[in-house]
Amino acid sequence: MQQKIINVEQSEYWNEKSGPKWVKNEDALNERLSILTDELFSRAKIKASDKVLDIGCGGGDTTFRVSKLLSDGGHVVGADISHTLLNHAKGKFSYIDQVNFVHCDAQNYSFDKNQIFKSLSSKDIDDAYNSISKWKGYAPTPLISLNKLSKELELKNIFYKDESKRFGLKSFKALGGAYAVEKITKGRKDIIVSTATAGNHGKSVAWGAKNLGLNCKIFISENVSETRAEEMRNLNAEVIRVKGNYEDSLNVCKEESKKNNWEIIQDVAWPNYELVPQLTMAGYSTMIKEISVQTNEYITHIFLQAGVGGMAAGIVAGVANYFKKVPKIIIVEPENANCVMQSIENNTPTSVDIKKESIMGGMSCGEVSLVPWQILKNSVNNCVSVSDKFVSQTVAMLADKVLSDISIEGGECSTPGITSLISCCNNDETKSALEINENSNILLIGCEGSADIELYQKLLSEGKKLI
Repeated sequence: MQQKIINVEQSEYWNEKSGPKWVKNEDALNERLSILTDELFSRAKIKASDKVLDIGCGGGDTTFRVSKLLSDGGHVVGADISHTLLNHAKGKFSYIDQVNFVHCDAQNYSFDKNQIFKSLSSKDIDDAYNSISKWKGYAPTPLISLNKLSKELELKNIFYKDESKRFGLKSFKALGGAYAVEKITKGRKDIIVSTATAGNHGKSVAWGAKNLGLNCKIFISENVSETRAEEMRNLNAEVIRVKGNYEDSLNVCKEESKKNNWEIIQDVAWPNYELVPQLTMAGYSTMIKEISVQTNEYITHIFLQAGVGGMAAGIVAGVANYFKKVPKIIIVEPENANCVMQSIENNTPTSVDIKKESIMGGMSCGEVSLVPWQILKNSVNNCVSVSDKFVSQTVAMLADKVLSDISIEGGECSTPGITSLISCCNNDETKSALEINENSNILLIGCEGSADIELYQKLLSEGKKLI
């Protein structure tokens, strides 16, 4: 796992030396500092609707004092570099709705709602839900408790958002591509839409085009299975196979669309092409709107799969818009395609040369998309990469009720959140750094079901032999 802490000496000092001493002598120290604290509040003039960041919140007493000045519209985040002090603060004050505590290095703490809304506005997010929730056949997908896994890992809750039930398309992508088709075409019937895809996005675009009576051209690489291609043909799309990888299929899609005046509906951004990726991300944020009313528990951690970053950024934007408290965001990627991890580490979009494609095909991407990057760079400090080793086993564990009381159909790209959570919990240092404990409410995104039925059956068969 990679986690960015710049002030390493301060982290060690407040976690290993002064943090425990502060907790032991807290009342005396707060009394000694009371004159300065009173003067600070006098000058700050905090309003009831303010959003406040309490840097170096320590044991949380100043954060609590701020919360008493706020109304329902206000919020305060207590931030500190010391796990010891934050755990002490959470034990006293985490029950308060207006309060959220985060472990971070204030020099690079990056969940900035205002910056996130510059890339995807609150109105855009609300508009997407308001439109999608009116579609024929719409229903929130299930939020399933992985109660057996949470018991094994000694966590409060593990929630699994089951996108295998999304509009019969078996993928969260149904929320993005189809919504973008609707918004871009604006009721016109004389438009031909096109896209390049590894499978699920193209299926969503084809479904959206069919619903609106539009012609659709789908470009796929030689790596995309014929099963996925046939599913798109069944939605009346013309499927054009291109020699090479996904990037090659996208380049041909761009060339042909420009030549024929087709409207590209792509979930990847490039210079001067940002609106459609924004719309697809807005569609994805619908998952968080649903989750916000499916549980009364505050989510403390979200493990988010990333390919080019669209789903992850859409979820983060949804969190900024719908959640009262900001959870820790942990990005999960294939070990050979960790472009978001490399970009976060370098603080700039960084390409990865993929030597071997991951079996998690929808996540096997070498470059983060420009629009999602603007959101992810302002919200993410923690990244994990996983191998393909446990994919089939996890598919079988979901299906055979090993993780939950019910059988779950989870495809290859639904597995890495589970794999990485188990791995993090089995490493004491990582578990402590992420503040995962018996009070944690973990959210995992089951982003697809058997979207590729032949691959799913193969993985399920292999996995059953391992559990």
